[in-house]
Amino acid sequence: MEGKTIIDLACGTGNLSFELMKLGFDVIGIDASPEMLSIAQKKAFENGITPPLLLCQRIQELDLYGTSEAAICFLDSINHLTDPEDVKNTFVRLHYFIEPGGIFIFDVNTLYKHKEVLGNNTFVQEDDDVFCVWQNSYNDSDKTVDINLDFFEQRNGVYLRSSESFTERAYSIKELRSWLKQAGFKVQAVYDDMTTNPVCQTSQRVVIVAKRI
Repeated sequence: MEGKTIIDLACGTGNLSFELMKLGFDVIGIDASPEMLSIAQKKAFENGITPPLLLCQRIQELDLYGTSEAAICFLDSINHLTDPEDVKNTFVRLHYFIEPGGIFIFDVNTLYKHKEVLGNNTFVQEDDDVFCVWQNSYNDSDKTVDINLDFFEQRNGVYLRSSESFTERAYSIKELRSWLKQAGFKVQAVYDDMTTNPVCQTSQRVVIVAKRI
């Protein structure tokens, strides 16, 4: 594995990038958020390790100086691209920077999850120090769900509130297969979440393995 390079698209704070480095891979982490990349740098510094190469780029505008053997994109990052053209451009740009025969693995939330699970529902999550209210609003016309998160974090006996909002869009496996093919990839497998089981009607997340032609 030494010398093998993996592109970690939408790498966030680098948790998966660091795990891949432990396995011996060279990693290029791509994320549009400088704040997230700063946290990844800080993690590496605090643990006394060399960070992966971190680049602040939007994944649909990927631009590298060389090629890699593989790429990954997890935690429904593709769903965060709410314009289909951005998804297509991500696949096209990635094709330039993966070597022929290289593998691209990514996951997506399904149409079923957006409509039947997230839907117009509200969820409450609580642990020792943080209380989270998760409110969703589903739009069937474009298969998007608006997600609003309110966090209440306890500090010195006082709860401090912070909020985060974003939108996800679900794409069908048929659409993703078509766009991958147009970009020069061949789908090798589609799995139900983090298993090797086939996808079913109630699958909430799927993992797609594609090969760069």
